[in-house]
Amino acid sequence: MLNTPEHGGVHSSTSNSVLFEFKDAQGIIDAFQGKRAAHVYSRSSSPSVAALQNMLNDLEGGVGTLCYSTGMAAISSSLFALLKAGDHLIVSQYLFGNTRSFFETIKDFGVQVTYTDVTDIQQVKEAYQPNTKGVYTETVANPVTQVADLHAIGQFCEEKHMLFMVDNTMTPPPVFYAKDVKASLVFCSLTKYIAGHGNVLGGAVIDTGNYDWTKFSNLKPAYQVADTAQWGITQIKKKGLRDLGATLAPQSATAIALGMETLDLRLSRSQHNAMQLATFLDNHPKVSKVFYPGLADHPQHFMAREYLNDGYGAILSFDLIDGADPVAFLNEMKLVICATHLGDNRTLALPVAPTIYFENTAEERELMGISDTMLRISVGIEDIQDLIADFDTALNTI
Repeated sequence: MLNTPEHGGVHSSTSNSVLFEFKDAQGIIDAFQGKRAAHVYSRSSSPSVAALQNMLNDLEGGVGTLCYSTGMAAISSSLFALLKAGDHLIVSQYLFGNTRSFFETIKDFGVQVTYTDVTDIQQVKEAYQPNTKGVYTETVANPVTQVADLHAIGQFCEEKHMLFMVDNTMTPPPVFYAKDVKASLVFCSLTKYIAGHGNVLGGAVIDTGNYDWTKFSNLKPAYQVADTAQWGITQIKKKGLRDLGATLAPQSATAIALGMETLDLRLSRSQHNAMQLATFLDNHPKVSKVFYPGLADHPQHFMAREYLNDGYGAILSFDLIDGADPVAFLNEMKLVICATHLGDNRTLALPVAPTIYFENTAEERELMGISDTMLRISVGIEDIQDLIADFDTALNTI
């Protein structure tokens, strides 16, 4: 077993202790100096969070995992721990709004960022500079569902000794295994599909073991431990988790671990529903365009077929016909919930341009493929006929 719950329990217990006693004072000295593994202070580690990290590490086939209070905390803390002024990153131009906002923030700290079309490996290669430290992309973009050319980017990063950082929130295992495309670090908002019930926040970074950290010039000597595979995750833990302090609460870790047990079942049903709903919307006269990798006319459909297993994710977006009011349409929905979240058991809908991309200019939204009538749908596990009936009724009011 990955974890050994106490007293015969089938779940790891929630450990609420902030501090941990050492009967032998030498033990706490050894723990601080990295000579032994032990919980010292729960900002850095706790039994509950460690149990969840073991599960996630096993899921992604990693050599080390760290959990954070949110997905954005995992991204920001990790990159602040690894980058310095003068470094350069190649970043997907299709990134989720808050993630893109963070990359704008690190520009203020001297990190150079080039946004590029990650569906085209040639554009990624053209963005490369001598000071490029890595490439950051999502597997399937939110909300327009562009699929990155993951195999080609992974190969390019390996050739250039760059980090390949993949946000796998939208397509967690078993849908997609980032390690197989040479990803170095995998980021995930545990709030979404991993936890799955809209009742807890969390995030994680997983080191897949693919990257040779001896090639990374930003590592502090103090964190270059005997096992070179641990150099990166050690620095992220010390400089990102310990120093910035975005710790996942033990209670949250327990809730996420429980939700994770049904990940495969929930995601399978959601993907099945998403494919049927996308097909229905694609044939509806009040819908001008549907964005879903499972549709044959999606620009990266064949790429998605190559990368993804047993489905195409459960996020789709669509544009209403010209002149239609997205707000009026959403207000007609009875089953579907208007909310900003993804990966829930319930189907959720959101008008994209005036909400999560409100801070972006019209020109930036156009570059990302976001129209003024676009609606993002996170498809849940409801009965598919009930879902289709709800969309049909609302669409027919347009």
